[in-house]
Amino acid sequence: MNYEEALDYLLNHLPMFQRNGAAAYKADLSNITKLCAALGNPQQHLKCIHIAGTNGKGSVTHIISSVLISAGFKVGIYTSPHYLTFLERIKIGNQLISETFVAEFVSKNIEVFKTIDASFFEITTAMMFEYFKQEKVDFCVIETGLGGRLDSTNIINPLLSIITNISYDHQQFLGNTLPEIAAEKAGIIKPKTPVVIGERQKEIQAAFIEKATKEQSPIFFSDEIVKVNSLENFNLNLTLFPERKNCVFTTDLSGFNQEKNLQTALASLLCLQKMIPEISLPEIEKGIKKIKETTYFIGRLMVIEKTPLVIFDSAHNEAGIRNLLAQIERFEFEKLHFVYGTVADKDIAKVLSLLPKDAIYYFCKPSVPRGKNALELQTEAAKFNIKGNVFDSAEIALSEAKSNAAKNDLILLAGSIFLVADVVSQFAVNGKVQV
Repeated sequence: MNYEEALDYLLNHLPMFQRNGAAAYKADLSNITKLCAALGNPQQHLKCIHIAGTNGKGSVTHIISSVLISAGFKVGIYTSPHYLTFLERIKIGNQLISETFVAEFVSKNIEVFKTIDASFFEITTAMMFEYFKQEKVDFCVIETGLGGRLDSTNIINPLLSIITNISYDHQQFLGNTLPEIAAEKAGIIKPKTPVVIGERQKEIQAAFIEKATKEQSPIFFSDEIVKVNSLENFNLNLTLFPERKNCVFTTDLSGFNQEKNLQTALASLLCLQKMIPEISLPEIEKGIKKIKETTYFIGRLMVIEKTPLVIFDSAHNEAGIRNLLAQIERFEFEKLHFVYGTVADKDIAKVLSLLPKDAIYYFCKPSVPRGKNALELQTEAAKFNIKGNVFDSAEIALSEAKSNAAKNDLILLAGSIFLVADVVSQFAVNGKVQV
């Protein structure tokens, strides 16, 4: 089996959340447990940092990874979904997993996959464990796929658990209230293992404290360790506690949401210092300077072109869109052209209520089966006095927006990771987006 055949099997012949939605969701961890047992439990040989949360998981994963790499470590990174290529999901630093490893792993274990009826994400997670074991990484930073308690990644015993924040997303799996969603995310808290909570949210912090107390796990809220005061022009102003030391670092990240993510990541790194003394303040300062380049981090507030300004962002739920719009207000532009698409299994009313009424909208469907029909999206948007035309694809919508925009306008493409994936390939060189 070559790579193309292995990829076809993974993407087209297995239950997969981005295609099948709820049908790909498993109610327990028995499959991943059996699969990893068949591989000799590679996850037991790894030193992991485990990250869950509604928003910010990917950013925190890459920030922490960049600092660990700066400190001299070989770091495995696991995130999802992907933009250009499946290989993005599993990488060491900024080097993607090889096509050869993927092909050999699938070929060697396909009968096991069939026997236990493994899903796409279960197989990919097991592949990640095996790859990082074989490559002898020093540490791996692992992002959950969905939720926490029942996520396939949740068979590890991490050095540190991190929960970025909680907001509404995937309610059909995780619950309809914030405390219910928080309880699912809190499922990654392990016995006697420290946990960092990124954002202090009064209505749900009790769920985290209760779980941590039950597991005898030290719990820290990020604002007890570090406070990000501002992030402007790539200058990060922060205060370290308890000494109240003020620092100003340079970073290549920008955006209101990245203030929160940097605070969560830096608090987590400072917690890890006791276990990994190489994480010094100078290494943190060095590590956050070139996060995108060091870890191949894409998809967040990507400035694609400057005249007119074209920005892609993966914001896809209420909290993410709210943060994105707050950041967009910091840019100078005359007219906003918004290329917008989403998936069908999300309640988008709250998102639509946030969108500016004076923008020009270009509605389109992400090219995954879960993508929401653009005509239906247009109809729902009209209820909120949001008007625009429908296009057959994100590529066509973006082209039309670029044709209509004046040089001082802003073109924003957002609403779904899959929407960004549909168009970002236009700007790739040798299979990678330049960061």
